[in-house]
Amino acid sequence: MSGSATSMPHRSSEPVQAKHGFWRRLVRTPNGFVGLLIVAVLIVCAFGADFLAPYNPTKMGSGPRFLPPGGTYLLGTDEFGRDMLSRILYGSRLTLLIGAVAVGISLTIGMLLGMVAAYCRGWIETVLMRSSDILFSFTETLIALSCVAVLGPSLQNAVLAVAIAGIPFYARTCYSASLVEVSKPYFEASIAAGAGPFRMVFHHLLPNVLPTMIVVATLGVSTAILAAAGLSFLGLGAQPPTPEWGYMLAGSRDYINRAPWLMTIPGVAIAITVLGFNLLGDGFRTALDPKERDR
Repeated sequence: MSGSATSMPHRSSEPVQAKHGFWRRLVRTPNGFVGLLIVAVLIVCAFGADFLAPYNPTKMGSGPRFLPPGGTYLLGTDEFGRDMLSRILYGSRLTLLIGAVAVGISLTIGMLLGMVAAYCRGWIETVLMRSSDILFSFTETLIALSCVAVLGPSLQNAVLAVAIAGIPFYARTCYSASLVEVSKPYFEASIAAGAGPFRMVFHHLLPNVLPTMIVVATLGVSTAILAAAGLSFLGLGAQPPTPEWGYMLAGSRDYINRAPWLMTIPGVAIAITVLGFNLLGDGFRTALDPKERDR
């Protein structure tokens, strides 16, 4: 009785130790640490925009027009006298929302299709994977443009279009990872023991492919952000006066010589954000690597 009692805390602490070990491995790698720092700053700016932004991001005449960075207006003002710092801070909220929602939708649907195809095989596998291959033969930008052309230009439709465009990629990636798992002895043994399809897919298959898909999804956030910014740049995404970084780039094209900071600041913000998610994804890959766990 006493022996079992003393062993209980040791078993219950293993998940906590594994979690702490993952974060230690993540921050130990330069890419993971820098990426985590950039994404953390983005999250703070997104959730704290109401408190950090000194002005209303859409209010015209907050200051003089085309005021260069410095002084009261740290990042200057745009052609309507709107504070650039406030617009960048509120734009970080939209950027984070775009990446999270678009990748969340495409990842969920793509993983479900990939796991079902790998588990069921037969004609279900053929239909799902051939359909993904057909969509995969087109670029994500072309699919997104087609969706926005049908749905109409708006930020919500742009996010939905980016999510739809990413489904074939996540379905194919999850399908490849799932094929490795369904061929392992433990999976065949679970089927022989009488486990049903729901248990096989969500209890055995999902936990084993999830680490790979987390890495892929983290890298995919940067792709989604770039795609949504591109749609806004073309006038198919965010509409005025929304403080979205892609739209801010498009609106500043005519003033590149007079006020170069109007294009430079949102462009740098997009580049740093994309870099941060790419570095974080690489850090996740290293931290989840079984070889790193043994060190």
